[in-house]
Amino acid sequence: MNEKISVMMVEDHPEYREGVMLALETETDMELIRVFGTTEAALRALQYRKDCPKPDVILLDLNLPGMGGLEALPWFRDYVPKAKIIVLTQSDREDDVLSAISAGASGYLLKSATLDQITEGIRTVMDGGASLDANMATFILDTYKKIPPKAKMENSLTKRELEIITLLSEGLSKKEISGKLHISTPTVATHVAHIYEKFNVRNAPAAVAKAFRMGIFSTRKKV
Repeated sequence: MNEKISVMMVEDHPEYREGVMLALETETDMELIRVFGTTEAALRALQYRKDCPKPDVILLDLNLPGMGGLEALPWFRDYVPKAKIIVLTQSDREDDVLSAISAGASGYLLKSATLDQITEGIRTVMDGGASLDANMATFILDTYKKIPPKAKMENSLTKRELEIITLLSEGLSKKEISGKLHISTPTVATHVAHIYEKFNVRNAPAAVAKAFRMGIFSTRKKV
């Protein structure tokens, strides 16, 4: 059997926290291992407590007492570099969205998202995809479409890598890309790793954003 996805939540609102906790308890493939009301408490536990398990996914609010989520995000990336971070917040401010993605967040969901969307978002980022609120995703893509493409790309992508980055921009997971391109999931993962290496990024949202900055999508013909 596959191990369950371990989830840590950093959220200070008791009622919302309780709702997410109850939703995760009903999922057979994931478990909530720790809950913190502040980023300081979460970071101290990860840094100093040997009995604190390392999560696969961190659900991180932005508006928190003390150190905010955006300020803490790089610290989480440092203490648990393998963890996927999904920002789960009320903030739909454009600056917050871009700052979170630039800082390494693997997803950005609003608290208006359904509990099913949150649990599916967790699975998506664990499978290498980008978990983004629909409106936020549209904003990110529209923002980077407006940035002029570079004249040359130092690290050009192969035809297959171009196909995969395009599908990533559509929100598909590695498994879904595998089915669409009729190649194995490990092969997709290898191509994705090469894209990350060439772009010098750590996750799918950052790779998609960089592809737009480079003008990759604007130069490709629409199907």
